[in-house]
Amino acid sequence: TVLAEHSRTPEPSPPAPLPQAGEGGKARALAWLRNELGLDDAAAQQLVDYLARAKAALGVLPSQRTLVLERFFDESGGTQLVIHTPWGSRINRAWGLALRKRFCRQFNFELQAAATEDAIVLSLSTSHSFPLEEVAHYLHSNTAEHVLVQALLDAPLFPARWRWNAVTALALPRFTGGKRTPPPLQRMKSEDLLAAVFPDQVACLENIVGEREVPDHPLVNQTMHDCLREAMDVDGLLAILRSLEAGEITIVARDLTGPSPLAAEVLNAAPYAFLDDAPLEERRTQAVQTRRWGADDAGDLGRLDPDAIAAVREEAWPQVRDADEMHEALTLLGFVTVIEAGTNAGWDERLQALAQSARATRLTVGAHPVRDASGSETESSRTGCAPTQAAVIWTSAEQLPVWLALHPDAVTQPSIAAPAEYAAQTWTREDALLELVRRRLGGLGPVTVAALAGSMAVEAGEVEHALLRLQTEGFVMQGRFTADASATEWCERHLLARIHRYTIGRLRREIEPVSRRDLMRFLFDWQHVSAAARLNGPDALAATLAQLEGYEAAAGAWEAEILPARVADYSIGWLDDLCRAGRIGWTRLRSGGGSGGPVRSTPIVLLPRREMAVWTSVAERESADAALSSRAQAVADALGERGALFFDELMDATRLLRTELENALGELVAAGQVRADSFAGLRALLLPAAKRDGGRHRRVRRHQLSSIEDAGRWSLVRSRSLLPSGEKMPDRADEGRVLARKADGGLRQERPVTSILSPQGRGGDGGATRRFDSDEAEHVARALLRRYGVVFWKLLEREAPWLPPWRDLLRVYHRLEARGEIRGGRFVEGLVGEQFALPEAIAPLRAVRRRANDGELVSVSGSDPLNLVGTVLVGDKVAAVTGSRVLYRDGAPIAALVGGKVNALVELAEADQQHAKHALLRYPPSQPEAPAVAP
Repeated sequence: TVLAEHSRTPEPSPPAPLPQAGEGGKARALAWLRNELGLDDAAAQQLVDYLARAKAALGVLPSQRTLVLERFFDESGGTQLVIHTPWGSRINRAWGLALRKRFCRQFNFELQAAATEDAIVLSLSTSHSFPLEEVAHYLHSNTAEHVLVQALLDAPLFPARWRWNAVTALALPRFTGGKRTPPPLQRMKSEDLLAAVFPDQVACLENIVGEREVPDHPLVNQTMHDCLREAMDVDGLLAILRSLEAGEITIVARDLTGPSPLAAEVLNAAPYAFLDDAPLEERRTQAVQTRRWGADDAGDLGRLDPDAIAAVREEAWPQVRDADEMHEALTLLGFVTVIEAGTNAGWDERLQALAQSARATRLTVGAHPVRDASGSETESSRTGCAPTQAAVIWTSAEQLPVWLALHPDAVTQPSIAAPAEYAAQTWTREDALLELVRRRLGGLGPVTVAALAGSMAVEAGEVEHALLRLQTEGFVMQGRFTADASATEWCERHLLARIHRYTIGRLRREIEPVSRRDLMRFLFDWQHVSAAARLNGPDALAATLAQLEGYEAAAGAWEAEILPARVADYSIGWLDDLCRAGRIGWTRLRSGGGSGGPVRSTPIVLLPRREMAVWTSVAERESADAALSSRAQAVADALGERGALFFDELMDATRLLRTELENALGELVAAGQVRADSFAGLRALLLPAAKRDGGRHRRVRRHQLSSIEDAGRWSLVRSRSLLPSGEKMPDRADEGRVLARKADGGLRQERPVTSILSPQGRGGDGGATRRFDSDEAEHVARALLRRYGVVFWKLLEREAPWLPPWRDLLRVYHRLEARGEIRGGRFVEGLVGEQFALPEAIAPLRAVRRRANDGELVSVSGSDPLNLVGTVLVGDKVAAVTGSRVLYRDGAPIAALVGGKVNALVELAEADQQHAKHALLRYPPSQPEAPAVAP
């Protein structure tokens, strides 16, 4: 026997409230999360950003004293009602079931609903229209429990609890014939027992009139108790309803253009949260289109775009081309005023033509008394109604009986008769007004009661009553939709749904996605690689380097491939001048393994010196120091002790031969430990000294314009100790002393260096766990935007592995989009994930799509940032090494040079292959132009 009793442990006290947003609110919230909850910086920042966006969307955060209701359209044209109720799933489940039953009774429609710990969602159809604030008062504390009981009887919760209690009370056998009763048989026996005890629960609903009466039976009472007070908390719900009725809980209602961040959880709730039996694939919440959240203004999500409203009004208003279409417009709108007829070109002539054929007439209606300035009536009343201003309208013969029912004394000119089948139909004044308002709303968009009443010469109260009737039918919705609205506006719900869709897509519709082929054509122009866009002159080199800021490429590719591809008349002296002037510097940002070979393949970046610290911080990580040879160690020691030195000074300090010193500097450059004042130093190290004899090598002759002596001073990149802590070399840091120290065991044990291409790069311990400063992440994000114009996560595959991960950049791009500095949208088709673009890049991108293919061939190096084959473009990757190249035609890759061999990427004719080979090998145009390559 097992006995159970309630725990005597006191209930936990509620946590301290999160600091509210305001002046310094985010900083206080971050400090509170770190100090009180012990969250790390990344988790605290994510939580604060999430709640800040929710507050920007809703205007306030839900709490125990603030009930927030939000409503928005889904893709099916229906609406989703989300009630933010942070009282727990037991109360929310009871509230959701009771509300679902109340909606079912009022609108005669079975709703889909779900309830989680923090919210309730009700999926409404196109027939539901009501003021949002009224939902909080749909349930009353005096009747809510009774409504919940009736709702509970239809929920799967009741039969499950019934079986449990029946088995516990031994009313159902657990074993049959010595074996456990199979669950299907037990469910059948449970239904048989329920039919005997509670017949109405399993009876045919067609035979039940009114509500089901719950019998007074111990098993039924226990089941109701378990459902209402264990699975749900009806007492807590009633307490909340009493607080709502007493005004102790504030009610905030928001009509939004899309779901708020807090609504995402309940919209994607698991099946156990469903309050009805509809499966997941049939849920109306699946039709909700979610969006990014980065709005800083609380009204951004509730404000409709004025251009969207104007566009929908124009679309809803009929376009008339002849008399028949004019008659159709009169039938659809119910009427048009003489002012509207005069402002639409050609309408007066077509209306007169319809009047001559007795298909339309001009009515003067509503000649009720109008008081002048003195307060006296200017005309006697004909109907006894309140004073209204007379109106002159045009209507069709078919609508004439409706108008005569509304204004019996209306004057027609010319006098016409309605068709017999229309004249036979009788109309009351209320129904006639309802019909005219219904037709009128179908062509207007958001409109006020006063405007409708003035156009029909009736009282505003009558129009408002008709609108409320239409609202109960789900035909119209009310709110303040225009920015300058001073009174409540009414809009036909399908037009309003269209306005919401246009508002959400107003910026996304500015550009249709382009193909990836057109993207490459755009990038060739954007980065000045295409023939028409190439730059010239020293100033062009500075602009090119600014666009390539932070891009890591092989040292031998910069002057051989990347820069000449963008600056037509590139000269090596221009880069040296920029370096010597202190405007540009070169370095390897992340340390690598040193070696005695050439540095042609060493990844080098060219950066503005003022931004060197930012990029160094971005690439910084904790790793083992590079294992250096004794000569390289001696050079590093000399630079560490004496500071920056010229090449001849280094020779004296280290006592190394010229060739040995060059090899040692090359090793330090490859390890990312040293750099020079000028690019000439790196240029001289591109080949080992032993291979630079004579002028036989074609590439060596190109670099004979400068030597390593022209490099200026050499200096250490970082002031890190390359020897054990506490040990310092003597006065002369030559190779002999280094070897002596190594022989004595003084030199620390060499440790392997992790490659930047290993998992410790981006996504490893250097990228995934490191928290990047927001300023660093924003600087990198802006640099990528300047480089590509359009960015998405696929582009990062060709970037350095030490860049911030996409999730950090995504947060920056959301913030920049919210500020209006960049645009988010679907700019390139066929790519997953979010995309962002500079505003000035959108127009050129759109222009490329309209530009015809001209067969232009563009050859880029494998180390070039435009080598996007295998990442953005379909195909096998072309290695990012100096000797490889990719050939594009009209943005599509057609051939590649890999290992000195030309490989066709698409099927090419023999003549086209020859032409592609000449383009990839950069042969001079000494022969006639070859045939154009087929796309």
